[in-house]
Amino acid sequence: MRQSIFIIVVLSIFTSCQCRQQVILPISTIDSILQVNATSTLEEKLSEINAQSGQVIVMEVQTGQIKALVGLTKKDSTNYQPCENFSIWQSTGLMHPISLLAALETGKVKLSDKVDTGNGIYQVQGRELKDHNWHRGGYGEITAQEGLAASSNIAIYKTMEKAFGDNPQTFFDLLANMSYGKPDSINGIASLQPYKITEKNITWNCIGYEQLISPIQVLTFYNAIANNGKMIQPQLYKDSVVVINPQIASRASIDSLKKALVFNITDGLGQHAKSDKVLVAGMQGTSSLSTNEDSTKGMYAVEFCGYFPTDNPKYSIIVSINKTGLPASGGLMAGDVFRKIIVNLKQN
Repeated sequence: MRQSIFIIVVLSIFTSCQCRQQVILPISTIDSILQVNATSTLEEKLSEINAQSGQVIVMEVQTGQIKALVGLTKKDSTNYQPCENFSIWQSTGLMHPISLLAALETGKVKLSDKVDTGNGIYQVQGRELKDHNWHRGGYGEITAQEGLAASSNIAIYKTMEKAFGDNPQTFFDLLANMSYGKPDSINGIASLQPYKITEKNITWNCIGYEQLISPIQVLTFYNAIANNGKMIQPQLYKDSVVVINPQIASRASIDSLKKALVFNITDGLGQHAKSDKVLVAGMQGTSSLSTNEDSTKGMYAVEFCGYFPTDNPKYSIIVSINKTGLPASGGLMAGDVFRKIIVNLKQN
């Protein structure tokens, strides 16, 4: 009897050990040192410009592994508190390169095409489309590449008009084929909202309005550009690489856009993100978040998204900050955070 009890106890212990061995906890992709540094850098900038909230996401280009995931928001005080809402759904000022990529895919436009932006104000369907320098007389005639580097809404729209004027639906079909707005969910990030077009109007969609998208979905697209067109699923836990889209656009179009994103850093409004340590590529953006709701009155999103090094991209980064009132500059504000995070990554 005692021998039977002993055998049962031993078997129970063995079975219990086996069960414990089989429970494999997921391994986080987060780099703790980078997470701390990115948090500190973002908080410093939020305080400096008195912003409401901000996000920084750093991702490995080849694997989709998220190395830093920072969210901060101001709550009833001057102090910033961690915020885990990474599914913030809003318009984006980072749409210009994505629209340009779609236009390049039609074969009807190229970076060297001339575009007349006039005095910075363009009438479209009874509404005014403005460039940020309209009060200084606009940019006049520039190339499509220069228009991107100047964050010219008019240059992008006129390029889109040339590419899609006879069939605007083709633009939206191309966005879907390029998996823009993916992924719909990420393990470890709660309630990630699917990308949504609130009103299908190419004039405003091509510059980031009348659509709702989260920063991590925008980063996923830019990461695909860095990855020569292969879109990778972002992941917070180390796992096998998941490919969302093996080729979002032709290699020729991707290469042209990558060239334009480098030009934006060297000669455009993205110069505040320039690093003296490594050559980077990216895009700045500023969009108004104002609606009829009091909570968004006078609110702006200032953003920067890019990758480095340009010859063999290792990391892609998005910085997205929401602030009330002017001045509001994606290049000057978010681009500065991007640059400082690159320094941390190079030292890591």
